[in-house]
Amino acid sequence: MLKKKNTLKLSIVSSLILSSIPAFALEKPKTMEDMWKIIEAQQKQIEALQNTKSLPEDVPVKTTATNEVKTLERKTDVLSQEVEKLRTNLAIPEEAKYKSMYGLGPAASKVYQVGKGLSIGGYGEGSYQANVADKGNAQNNADLERMVLYIGYKFTDKILLNTEIEYEHASTGEGTELKGEAEVEFASLDFFIDPIANVRTGLMLMPMGLVNRIHEPLFYFGNHRPEVEQRIIPSTWREMGAGLFGAITPNLTYTAYVTNGLNGVKSTSAGGTAGFSSDGIVEGRGGGSFSAAENFGYTARMDYDPSFVPGLTVGASGYVGKSGQNQQYLGQKINAFTQLYETHVQWKYRGLEFRALGSWGFIGDAALLSAANGQTIGSQNYGYYTELGYDILPLVLPNTTHYLAPFVRYEKLDTIAKAPNGFADDLTKDWQIFQVGLQYKPISNVVIKADYRNYVQKQGTHPDDFNLGFGFIF
Repeated sequence: MLKKKNTLKLSIVSSLILSSIPAFALEKPKTMEDMWKIIEAQQKQIEALQNTKSLPEDVPVKTTATNEVKTLERKTDVLSQEVEKLRTNLAIPEEAKYKSMYGLGPAASKVYQVGKGLSIGGYGEGSYQANVADKGNAQNNADLERMVLYIGYKFTDKILLNTEIEYEHASTGEGTELKGEAEVEFASLDFFIDPIANVRTGLMLMPMGLVNRIHEPLFYFGNHRPEVEQRIIPSTWREMGAGLFGAITPNLTYTAYVTNGLNGVKSTSAGGTAGFSSDGIVEGRGGGSFSAAENFGYTARMDYDPSFVPGLTVGASGYVGKSGQNQQYLGQKINAFTQLYETHVQWKYRGLEFRALGSWGFIGDAALLSAANGQTIGSQNYGYYTELGYDILPLVLPNTTHYLAPFVRYEKLDTIAKAPNGFADDLTKDWQIFQVGLQYKPISNVVIKADYRNYVQKQGTHPDDFNLGFGFIF
């Protein structure tokens, strides 16, 4: 009777052991989830083997089972340590799920999605540009425009660091920034307090427009960012400061920053910036490099995503602040009170992508700035654009995961919409741009682009161009 009972127990133990070992356990684990499954299977084996303790002492399998329990416990402990190390110290998702969060691009948002520790991402883009009409002295060129690395670190659930380090034009400059730059695009600390109000401080992307914050190449049409979002709204515009961000409701978000002000005066004595010019305010940015901070700038933004229209976002932002930085010209203090406002709409629905943006700027003391900087600086400027693209591949291949979207874009801008008294307008700054192109994504984080731009100026000529390029995020 005892022999039959022991035989039965051994059969049960053997069955438990065999049934608890899945086929994937014999292979090398490929993901953290696989490792957890192996650990769970080994725990079941240990429990099954430990049940042999109830067998009589004279059953030989008891010694074997005890030894195997010790071996499995050791293996399980090693696996558990490796899983914990991966989970807590290095947070690079094995399957990237790209999602824009807190006003940043999807690749820049990876740090918000990890449990703890380090996050690494980035993007790059390059293009070939051929000048095809009214060529003049313009040259065709090939350029690795940007190579960017995002490095983030999540200290706790409430505090994290996010940074972007960028190389432009594949070089550090070789004496001139036109040949390339190495720079920190942003480096900010986020303190999460409440969904309604959280704090950000450091070198921050200014929350204006569609492209300035989300400027990764997969998420805008064309090889180059819209001219309106380079000349009227500077790109990439970042300043030192602090502010709040949050969601008033799940569909209504806001951002509000206080930063160092722009520097409108062409001078090396107050922050080393080039100052405002006839091309706009772009060279007045501080960029976190000894930025002039005698005056401050104030920026606010709101976005609304109505739940009754899937994929729609409407919003607006504004910047105000003095740009004189306590400087003078011929004994007169320059205040240069600067205002910039924009409103935007974006709709992504199924294969459709539509965007429209308008921006208006006002610069005080424009005549004094023009005299100080030696060129006409507009007391008013404006720009707007609209674009439409549609993914046509699902119409031909319903089950495809590829993306192919023809698009069109129209831009109108004038950096000297109104010249100050005593200074002549420069009609070469009054532009229209007609653009058509294609975007192809073989996978979700790689894009191939082709586009053609036709420039129309009120005075002078600007060469049209054909652009062919690529971009990626990781």
